[in-house]
Amino acid sequence: MSRPPADDWADDQQQGEVHAEDLLAPEEHDDSLADDVLHGTPTEAEEGRRPRRPEKHHNPLLRFGAIVVAVAVVIVGGVIGFNSVRGMIPDLTFGSSAPEDFEGEGTGEVTVEIPQGAAGGQIGQILFDAGVVASAEAFANTAAADPRATGIQPGTYLMSREMSASAALERLVDPEARQVAGVTIREGLWKSEVFGLLAEATGHEVADYEAVDPESLELPEAAAGNLEGYLWPDTYEFSPSATPAEQLQTMLDLGAQRYADLGLGEDQMHDIIIKASIVQGEGLFAEDLPKIARVVENRLEDGSETDGRLQMDSTIHFIHQQRGLAGTTTAQREDESPYNTYLHTGLPPGPINSPGAAAIEAAMNPAEGDWEYFVTVNPDTGETVFTETYEEHQQYEAEFLQWCEDNPDRC
Repeated sequence: MSRPPADDWADDQQQGEVHAEDLLAPEEHDDSLADDVLHGTPTEAEEGRRPRRPEKHHNPLLRFGAIVVAVAVVIVGGVIGFNSVRGMIPDLTFGSSAPEDFEGEGTGEVTVEIPQGAAGGQIGQILFDAGVVASAEAFANTAAADPRATGIQPGTYLMSREMSASAALERLVDPEARQVAGVTIREGLWKSEVFGLLAEATGHEVADYEAVDPESLELPEAAAGNLEGYLWPDTYEFSPSATPAEQLQTMLDLGAQRYADLGLGEDQMHDIIIKASIVQGEGLFAEDLPKIARVVENRLEDGSETDGRLQMDSTIHFIHQQRGLAGTTTAQREDESPYNTYLHTGLPPGPINSPGAAAIEAAMNPAEGDWEYFVTVNPDTGETVFTETYEEHQQYEAEFLQWCEDNPDRC
């Protein structure tokens, strides 16, 4: 240890206060002095010698007992804390106990709606809420163990009450249990024909579709409040609960998506859909559609041989809502309707049917050529000839007229 200051050491020697018993043997060092040096406590010269601390003897048993008591306090506190909040935690099943489940195929009938993107847990909750299964967990566990569950389609299903989870899954993967109204709307149909097909497939009346106010639907601005031409042709599956308005909106929504896919902007939609509807009404084969689109463009140009009149029979058929005839009559071509392209120049005021993607693409990208005429010389085969002059056209028109003579009931 370090020596005390020289002055203090000298004083002690002079006063004779240093005693042998105060000099500690090496093995009996004074812990209190170490504490004083480390912690800066007052020296004996300032306060007098502090009494020596009694030596502490630690009993190992007491130390072990203290540890045991501390652990016990932690465990007891944890149990008390868990019990205090247990009511706020969802009830969990520990161990091997299975969730509640019914037995058998169930009884009665109940309809459930499975939304798009629903998985095992969500489907289980829907079935539980409808009284089909005893617990959502039972169905979720059953679905997780069966790869077929990933193939469950959205839609309306006819189920039974109090079915076992396995029976409910079997019903959902059975295509016959899915209650849907499937209907295919072909390209080129008039609005009236679309209404008829929808009514037949879904059990509604045509009048129900006619009563839908277009202003209540989200129509493209180009439609100007008219559904004609904008009911996208496709195959649809409507749930039994879908109203006529919801069905029509579904078709409009799909149309909006397809227009975007084709790159058809709102600024050009009005004219393109009208042209595409005429192309759709006139063409029989996909390879002819771009050529027909070019004829439309060439006839609309200044100085065309038709003086800007399209002269398309499909527009006459639309006016009279008649199908099945290959040509038109003189009386029909004299109709004053603004849709009569034999009398009026330019495009008609609106589409004459619902065109599909191929016809729209053709209207957006007509083929290159100088054709102003075309005629289907044989409606049975669909053979169509394109010509640049009226004289050429007359030659092939004669072939068509011969076909009409041979098939008088079809012209």
